[in-house]
Parts: sequence; structure tokens; C-alpha cells
Amino acid sequence: MVQQVTKGIKISVETTYEGSFYKNYKIHYAFGYTVTIENQSKDSVQLNARHWEILDALNNIETVSGEGVIGKKPVIEPGESHTYTSGCLLTSPFGAMQGHYNMVNFTTTKKFQVTIPTFKLSAPFAIN
Repeated sequence: MVQQVTKGIKISVETTYEGSFYKNYKIHYAFGYTVTIENQSKDSVQLNARHWEILDALNNIETVSGEGVIGKKPVIEPGESHTYTSGCLLTSPFGAMQGHYNMVNFTTTKKFQVTIPTFKLSAPFAIN
């Protein structure tokens, strides 16, 4: 698990290897990740958008941006957290993800970014 705190918002990420399959004559490796966003600040916040950079061992970089997470824009009260699970496909058994969330502080109405720490994705059979 990796963790990081930015402006009172703690991000924790756990990963899983889900398996591999062929698609369009190419092997793909599926990974899942569970993110917990914990509000350690004194203000209510809302997650409005996400930005990911997904890197595989073949130096392919995929950028993904969009509103919310899994169709939601959660409001997280002080002392509370929001957890969700998602996934990605790589064309190699190793990779990494990093990014940030765009959030708004309801007390100050200011927008801010929360860093998602870099986390590794690796298929257990490929670990040496």
C-alpha cells in the first residue's frame, strides 16, 4: 500500500493483479486498484475530477482525465473517507500509475489538487 497526504487529504492505494487475456492478438494484463480518500482536514471537500498517467514497462503512457470517480463526485466530511475500486489494462506485466484529484474546499470555496502517489502494478508471476 502507498499513502500520501496533500492539504489534509490522505490518499491510500492498494493494488491487485486480476489476470491476463488476449485482445486483438495482443496479450493484456489486468490490474485492480482500491483508493481510499480520507479527509483529515477540518473542512468538507468534494472530489470533482481525476487525472491519471498510466505507464507500462514498454514506456507506453496513457493519460486519463474525467469528472469524478466511477461516476460519482463524493463530498467527504472531516474525519470521513470515500473508497472506490477501479482498474486498468497494461500491455506488459509491469507498470505504474500516478495522478491527482481536483477538489474544492466547501468552507473557503477554493479549488485545489490532491496528489495521488505513484503506485506500482506488477503481475506476481513476473516478479524476480
